[in-house]
Amino acid sequence: MRDGATSGALLDWYDIHARDMPWRVSPADRAAGVRPDPYRVWLSEVMLQQTTVAAVRDYFARFTALWPTVGDLAAAEDGRVMAEWAGLGYYARARNLLKCARAVVRDHGGVFPDTREALMSLPGIGPYTASAISAIAFDRAETVVDGNVERVMARLHDVHTPLPAAKPELTALAALHTPEARPGDYAQAVMDLGATICTPRSPACGICPWRDPCAARAEGTAPELPKKTPKKQKPVRHGVVFIGRSRDGAWLMERRPESGLLGGTLGWPGTAWVAVSEEVPEAIPPAEAEWRLLPAEALHTFTHFHLRLSIMVAEGLPASGGETASATLRPGAQGWVPRGDFRPSDMPTVMRKAFDLARSAMDNDA
Repeated sequence: MRDGATSGALLDWYDIHARDMPWRVSPADRAAGVRPDPYRVWLSEVMLQQTTVAAVRDYFARFTALWPTVGDLAAAEDGRVMAEWAGLGYYARARNLLKCARAVVRDHGGVFPDTREALMSLPGIGPYTASAISAIAFDRAETVVDGNVERVMARLHDVHTPLPAAKPELTALAALHTPEARPGDYAQAVMDLGATICTPRSPACGICPWRDPCAARAEGTAPELPKKTPKKQKPVRHGVVFIGRSRDGAWLMERRPESGLLGGTLGWPGTAWVAVSEEVPEAIPPAEAEWRLLPAEALHTFTHFHLRLSIMVAEGLPASGGETASATLRPGAQGWVPRGDFRPSDMPTVMRKAFDLARSAMDNDA
């Protein structure tokens, strides 16, 4: 049985306090008949996976300016999309973004399907994203549960089972509050509540629209919820990258294979990344030159491990001739990126960290 009283109170709050997002239709505009664009909803939901709103805003604006429709994105060059995604992380999302856009154009005539089940048949769209698009773009009464919603539900119902074991229980509780009317606005409202009022630390219970029915507020347990199972310590891996510049200023780079971590992105040739308990595979330079090891390492943290990259640099490699630009590097291939075509922003963050250290050393030697 759905609880209409709590959803009604939250929607009243949302009508006044909804966050302004570039991918959203405001409650007032929606009431006036403006419908959300499924393409913009889908794009924002993919970008927001494990990423903050603040980090996504500029990327979303750039993507929608370059590719205003799903058809435009489907026709984009892979390398250009990967370059524009650089720095946002979790690069499988960008690869799936292209696959999904092309599937929508190829199999659905450029129109996103409007049900959760049909959306889940598309590449890169899982249960959460399908529910979010279905609710927000098509007003279907699907239950949308992200980290904010889990926290709100744990406190509203005083659930002490630690995450992730509590996920099924919290999802079932969230379903009880999902209304048949305005489910899209409700989905965004409960996420806004978690992001602005029912925050991880120091929740503002005094101004919360759900303060009266909140069981954790009544019990005084809200700040300690949701409980979480302690995470395992992340392992450390290490490897080597080679950063070489030719006499004419071109950079020797590679586009990583499509599969695997950082798949399809532009970066520096190097070794595999192995556990610190293992020896790094033999570091074979990608070209003959006077390679030297920098004293500093590039340090980066991924979801499942910490990385330490040793950096080898060399200058004055044989002139490249400027034949290969970054956009034409095949996946898994090495080639020269001419000085005029090289943009550090096209690389993932870890590769930019290595480049910043290398450039500083090269500039000091100049």
